[in-house]
Amino acid sequence: MAEFDKVEFCPACGTRVETGQAFGRLRPVCPNCGRVHFQDPKVAAAALVVQDGRVLLVRRVNVPERGKWTLPAGFVDFDEDPRKAAKRECEEETGLTIRITDLEDVIYGQEHPRGASIVIVYRAEIEAGDLRAHDDADAVDFFGPDELPPLAFQATRSVLERWRHNG
Repeated sequence: MAEFDKVEFCPACGTRVETGQAFGRLRPVCPNCGRVHFQDPKVAAAALVVQDGRVLLVRRVNVPERGKWTLPAGFVDFDEDPRKAAKRECEEETGLTIRITDLEDVIYGQEHPRGASIVIVYRAEIEAGDLRAHDDADAVDFFGPDELPPLAFQATRSVLERWRHNG
């Protein structure tokens, strides 16, 4: 069975689930009520904020990749528009209010067991605020294309590599 959070008991009726063929692959299935349990992907949203040719990055305080830099980003809540999540995370981590201007990329690939399997990256512009590190970041700064610090996550490296070459 694929890597996912293990479901041991059916949340509908409490019976221990079994692995069975359902909808083209092996999934947890309840032998009592027949409920098929689908593993939903974790989704994160990030903001690519470029000002005066420099990109906004935050330094992570959490594992994994503690001490490395990344785009302001975080998980999308189950009932949240990803654009609002990107704006919320940016404000929480940097103190800046942003306006989403465009979709930059949608990246698939879970990099660690607790990480997102889909990262939605938006281009954004600063609307207001005072730059300060907070929440999941202990530092925040702008970097030019040739002065990037050690970067966390392949998704960040991929987006910033394209930015370095295409602007």
